[in-house]
Amino acid sequence: MLRTLITTADGSHSLYVEDLDEHYHSIHGAIQESKHVFIDTGLKHMASKGIQEINILEIGFGTGLNTLLTLLETEKLNVKINYTSLEAYPLGAEITSQLNYAKLITATNREIQPFDSAQGDNSILINTYNYIHTCDWEKEIEFSKHFMLHKIKNTLQDIQFKNSFDLIYFDAFGPRVQPEMWTEEMFSKIFEATKPNGCLVTYCAKGEVKRTLKKVGYIVETLPGPPRKREMVRGTKN
Repeated sequence: MLRTLITTADGSHSLYVEDLDEHYHSIHGAIQESKHVFIDTGLKHMASKGIQEINILEIGFGTGLNTLLTLLETEKLNVKINYTSLEAYPLGAEITSQLNYAKLITATNREIQPFDSAQGDNSILINTYNYIHTCDWEKEIEFSKHFMLHKIKNTLQDIQFKNSFDLIYFDAFGPRVQPEMWTEEMFSKIFEATKPNGCLVTYCAKGEVKRTLKKVGYIVETLPGPPRKREMVRGTKN
């Protein structure tokens, strides 16, 4: 698939897949969308419950943006994260080396100073982001005492989890271009992988998606969406 680098409204990059007429992130702001949907409404919500060790499953590793933001937030929240990410088609270094997330975050957010180098540049965060992509697949990689990453090169259809995760980042391509990911069968599998009182968060708030989540057992909340998007969804396993 041909992927074209684009710049979204908040200055951060995304990728456009011409064959699918689909973007990896919101054109209204890639970083803004990921922070709102997955960090603010997902990770911070779970941390507010007092959970000291949070197991996260990400459906769609993609550009690694959600992974990077979670790693940074983990240091602030002082919780331990075991982060598992599924991706069937990883991006190559010729693409990931161009993405500007680490440079942009370092330039605009001084709260991440633990990742700045002593010289005051952003090389440590950039190297961390690069390592998120280049570290081994199918292995648990320790980035810090707070963050463990396990990337799995596989599809959701071909893998099975049960009561394993406190939080699901559901970040697959949308139902229009990847309908097989938004079926009752797939959400039933994800529900089985969710621990009691665990949550799923996704940017998609289509009525059919909410009905399917309810059908498999989630309690569904429709929440305010990221910039220029009215709604998003959080489902909780009661």
